[in-house]
Amino acid sequence: MKTPDFRLDGRVAVITGASRGLGKAMAFAMGAAGAKVAINYARSQETAERTFDEYCAAGYKGMLVRANVIDEAEVDGMITQVEATLGNVDIVVINATPDQPLKPIEQYDWAFYQQMLDFFVKSPYLITRRVLPHMKHAHHGRIINITSEVFRQGVSPFSAYVAAKGAQIGWSRSMARELAPWQITVNMVAPGWIPVERHANDSAEMKEGYRKGIPMGHFGVPSDIGGAVTFLASEAASFITGVEIPVNGGVTVW
Repeated sequence: MKTPDFRLDGRVAVITGASRGLGKAMAFAMGAAGAKVAINYARSQETAERTFDEYCAAGYKGMLVRANVIDEAEVDGMITQVEATLGNVDIVVINATPDQPLKPIEQYDWAFYQQMLDFFVKSPYLITRRVLPHMKHAHHGRIINITSEVFRQGVSPFSAYVAAKGAQIGWSRSMARELAPWQITVNMVAPGWIPVERHANDSAEMKEGYRKGIPMGHFGVPSDIGGAVTFLASEAASFITGVEIPVNGGVTVW
């Protein structure tokens, strides 16, 4: 019997929003597993270059690529660059996200709702459509969406983000069935609240309140997400599709 393979040697991965936080942890995990990783960023070139320097210093292979992942032309340009430099894309991890303020519905406008839908539905659509020709030809591919526990919890006042994450989950489930005949899997990883750079200004009281609700009694760390994503990208997960893996210490076990 063949031993399940968790390595990603020879695979090319694109991870959006990977210059910091959870995306950075995913990139390092996949790089350590042998993948050539395209680390995508949109704004902070200095942060991205620092991350890529660390990535290369660890001995991992890949590239840094700037693109706004909700812009069709920039997505096409990004994938074209990756194909020319690293090879055809085997793995996509859709992680980039905008700011996520909690507001009552009266304080949102439709433009904000639209931005959320752009990041969590339009971006997966654009990127997946762009990489599908190679994946279908190869009869192999991994599409991994980073979703969130907030959809299962109905967190409020957070309607724009929660609604868009629900749409992303529905899109992923439908695409899992559509692409299964080509042996392309579409899965999701739903992180709990794992404090990273974007949470630097969150209050200690808020963090402690969440921590108390974690059955395992402690916060997760970014490498927890990196491990889950690497597993789903590997051959060990080749018969898993359409699922959402919560990585939150049991918060959504009800």
